[in-house]
Amino acid sequence: MHPAKATAAAVTTLIGIGAATVAAARYAGDAALRTSPGRPLPGDPWVTVHSASPGQVTLTRDLATLRPGTYGLEGTGPGGGAVHAVVGPVLDAVPHEADTVVRRLERISHGSLEPGAKVWLTPQVHTGDPRGALGIAYENVEVTGELGALPAWYVPGTRTTWVIAVHGLGGTREHPLNVLELLHRYRLPVLGLGYRGDPGAPRSPDGLGHLGDSEWRDLDAAIRHAVRHGAERIVLYGWSTGATMALHVATSSALRHLVRGIVLDSPVLDREATVRALAVARRTPAALLPLAVRAVQGATGPYGDPLRDAAAPNGLRVPALIVHGPDDTVAPWGPSRALAAARPDLVTLHTVPDAPHAAMWNADPAAYEEVLRRFLTPLM
Repeated sequence: MHPAKATAAAVTTLIGIGAATVAAARYAGDAALRTSPGRPLPGDPWVTVHSASPGQVTLTRDLATLRPGTYGLEGTGPGGGAVHAVVGPVLDAVPHEADTVVRRLERISHGSLEPGAKVWLTPQVHTGDPRGALGIAYENVEVTGELGALPAWYVPGTRTTWVIAVHGLGGTREHPLNVLELLHRYRLPVLGLGYRGDPGAPRSPDGLGHLGDSEWRDLDAAIRHAVRHGAERIVLYGWSTGATMALHVATSSALRHLVRGIVLDSPVLDREATVRALAVARRTPAALLPLAVRAVQGATGPYGDPLRDAAAPNGLRVPALIVHGPDDTVAPWGPSRALAAARPDLVTLHTVPDAPHAAMWNADPAAYEEVLRRFLTPLM
């Protein structure tokens, strides 16, 4: 081949490989951001139900099924029907095979735990709405957001301090139901917000989640809704990327003067680490990880790093409770510890071991709720 033609062919090949690599990285980045509400996060294992009887269920032995605490079991039965149940502690004394684990079966919300059912452990222990799940009266309301109407549950209370609760990655409005009984007991009005990408809410323009970088504006809209309906003070309560949204609002919103405190459960404070974790869980080749992260940074916006600015210690002006732990593989807790160390005057860090992402309540509900009660009492 003529040298010039050979060079042109080589360049064309390299361009083709480069374009394919960029496309693959962009796909990996999009996949990391595309987490479906009510579905397991990448890396959450599916396990098999081996047997179930009153008060106990036998599951495939796995690090997930051995975790202490209270969890939901969600999945499908052998016939394809949906199932949701709630399991409590591991029952070590019950005879079982070496490759299984027996947990206390608290209740079956719907469906049936038949042998062969495929399930995963979820932090969401309740299904349905506040009345159906907990017997608490509520109203369906709509919050006017920049992309359209956002669905929300409003649970009335007699106080003028409102709690606005937002779920995170893989969650739904059902996740904050874990702590609704406590909030209702203290007569706090609660707004459980569904935001862009949730069922019944508008999609984001590109169809992707942005780890709070754009979603926080829906939470900002929820504050405006609360103020129009009588709120004088606001406590923001978020899990995962919902916690990130709360931090954005508390530091960047024009209404931040109304925010009296924030509760951050498993906050995503290092976007790159979270994207890497999600991409690795989706088995993205290691060589593509830096490009996937760069693709996500492009998707979340070209103007600096809003998350870094929001999480800067000097940006925080209100009391914050951070509940996080070392076993969170989606949102590393190092940034949470750093923020707490930098602002001991405002930040309380409650460390929870043996808890995966957004499951700090599940690991020890009683201890979690006591810490939450102490934090909220002066803010009411």
